[in-house]
Amino acid sequence: MTSLADLRVIDAATLFAGPSAAMMLADFGADVIKIEHPRRGDPSRGHGASVNGVGLWWKTLSRNKRAAAVDLSRAEGQEILRRLAERSDVLIENFRPGTLERWNLAPEDLLKANPRLIVARMTGFGQHGPMARQPGFGTLAEAMSGFAAMTGQPDGPPTLPPLALADGIAGLAMSYAIMVALHARERTGRGQVIDMAIIEPIMGLLGPQMSAYKALGIVPQRTGNRSSSNAPRNTYRTRDGRWLAISTSAQPIAERVVTLVGRPDLVAQPWFGSGHGRVQHVDELDEAVASWIAERDADEVIARFEEVQAAVAPIYDVTDIAEDPQYAALGTFAEVPDEELGSLTMQNVLFRLSDTPGEIRWPGRPLGRDTDEVLGELDYPQERIAALREAGVIA
Repeated sequence: MTSLADLRVIDAATLFAGPSAAMMLADFGADVIKIEHPRRGDPSRGHGASVNGVGLWWKTLSRNKRAAAVDLSRAEGQEILRRLAERSDVLIENFRPGTLERWNLAPEDLLKANPRLIVARMTGFGQHGPMARQPGFGTLAEAMSGFAAMTGQPDGPPTLPPLALADGIAGLAMSYAIMVALHARERTGRGQVIDMAIIEPIMGLLGPQMSAYKALGIVPQRTGNRSSSNAPRNTYRTRDGRWLAISTSAQPIAERVVTLVGRPDLVAQPWFGSGHGRVQHVDELDEAVASWIAERDADEVIARFEEVQAAVAPIYDVTDIAEDPQYAALGTFAEVPDEELGSLTMQNVLFRLSDTPGEIRWPGRPLGRDTDEVLGELDYPQERIAALREAGVIA
């Protein structure tokens, strides 16, 4: 048994945020039908590394989804989506505001036909406001949320992440929003529309920046690997050239760290009793920690930190992750059979449930792999399916 096996989800979104939310639902058993353009496919098929022309990002992002190729700009394609929505629980879309309405697929009309439908609308800037109709991507959210402004070295430029961070956060938030709406449906019997702007969820992870600005006039500054909330917190290089990260968010941990590195006198200082106070003396703290670590190899530093129950971790790249025993114990990565590539290693489902665990049943499929099956479930006869394919409406 899987947790969401009774749900049918239409993933009509592209690239990362909406499809990520759909992937998380599919991982726990939801029947997710991925809708792509019959000739172009989802743009994520061409992102990142590929094997024999098969995109690896696509393989993960569209795992556990059935692949149907339908041209939604055509009246016949719109009818397919309309009929599919009548038999589904969730529709996830990320078209610019007004697009569904122009296609005669307005949420209010879909809800009339299926009052229990959840219409999850994921856009860069939301459904209203002066920027609503502008193209929106995660990079713009990382810029506009305050993230880039506070990321990077103090004397360096604002820094964007080397990954789809805002999209990933929005995907997580949307999967949560969908589950909230589904829970509400259990009480009301009615579906509803979710309006999510990618510029907003990432802001929720940046702390109370607006509260601090409105109350105290504080504008967050770039601090590199340091924290504006506690110290010492940084990356430190060991004698054998490896990099380690430490955190002292908890007061007892901070006390253990400075005692370990030979500065127990600092614990008695009046400013040491709070993270804010320690930040005011970050140079002195960093010097004490950095010089102690620089005189020792990484294995010794990690062992000494573990002895006193202080928080330390090596800075990993993917080669380290692949060999790490903790990830192996958790089953963080799965080897999945694939019809195109033979098999593929990918990150497993995000969490473990004791009674109804998720699983990866298959990676992302070839374009249109399940179109005939999906249309057959909508009672389209084979001759009609063939005609739609001949006309270019489906693939």
